[in-house]
Amino acid sequence: MHPDHTLQPLGHGIFRIDTGFRRAGCAAVYLLVHEGRGCFIDAGTTPSVPRLLAAADAVGLAREAIDWVIPTHVHLDHAGGAGPLMAALPQARLLVHARGARHMIDPTWLWQGALAVFGPEELARSYGGVTAVPAERVVAADDEAVIVVGGRRLAVFDTPGHARHHQCIWDEASGGCFTGDAFGLSYREFDTVRGPWIMPSTPPVQFDPQACRQSIERIIAHGPRSLYLAHFGMVADVPRLAADLLAGIAHYERLASPAGGQPPPAIPSITRDLRHWHADSLAGHGCTLDRRQIADLIDFDIDLNARGIAGYAAERAARQHR
Repeated sequence: MHPDHTLQPLGHGIFRIDTGFRRAGCAAVYLLVHEGRGCFIDAGTTPSVPRLLAAADAVGLAREAIDWVIPTHVHLDHAGGAGPLMAALPQARLLVHARGARHMIDPTWLWQGALAVFGPEELARSYGGVTAVPAERVVAADDEAVIVVGGRRLAVFDTPGHARHHQCIWDEASGGCFTGDAFGLSYREFDTVRGPWIMPSTPPVQFDPQACRQSIERIIAHGPRSLYLAHFGMVADVPRLAADLLAGIAHYERLASPAGGQPPPAIPSITRDLRHWHADSLAGHGCTLDRRQIADLIDFDIDLNARGIAGYAAERAARQHR
């Protein structure tokens, strides 16, 4: 562990930075360093930018040596800090999914969308503000685009399901994949002798279970030795986690697809189901935390997931009645 608890070296020139979003151990940005050059994968929130810059300083990487900032997607916990981070990195370019590029250049819609989901108090407390990135510094990534950092190749590939503007980054040198939220959430507090535990991430408004499955299959097709999750940290045991994650998505889809022509479920009903289902899953995983402790760690995610499921259910029902 690095003396600064927010910065952890993971090998292969990869460093995990705890952004401090919501709590310790909730959200990570990764700094990759190779042959004196570097890139950030994700940009955190505006309040987290000083941590990212301090991490670069701590590993001896000059800010002029950082070539890229690569948001996995443009949700504010991943890209909200892009504006001030880019302002501090004079040589960097922002490599973002083609669907998200315009929102980095003009973040007005992004901010308004987050305001509708979180409300003004939570937005101010957890996300700070958001500022634009100059258009000439934004690169819209095509599927399977390749960039080079100090001679090291990184390939980005399209991974919708969590959001239509989501991309993952494959690093052949480490045999690892930076998955943003496309491979779910795995908090270290839930690790047991069985290894890490995982749950889906399905926030409003673009949850698509079929696309989620296809993206997970695309990630594992690379044969990764490890995954670098935004929430939170590096995990291995990829085949088991993939199976568990796919089982969770299947459960979520069943919640959104009631049998017998029943109306889509209401958000409180979905929320109750997810709380019980995930608590039972954690008990089966050997987690000894009580249900109140579990709720403290994942109720925020469950609330977002329930709203994402409800939105998908309503959209599905509307399609069936057209």
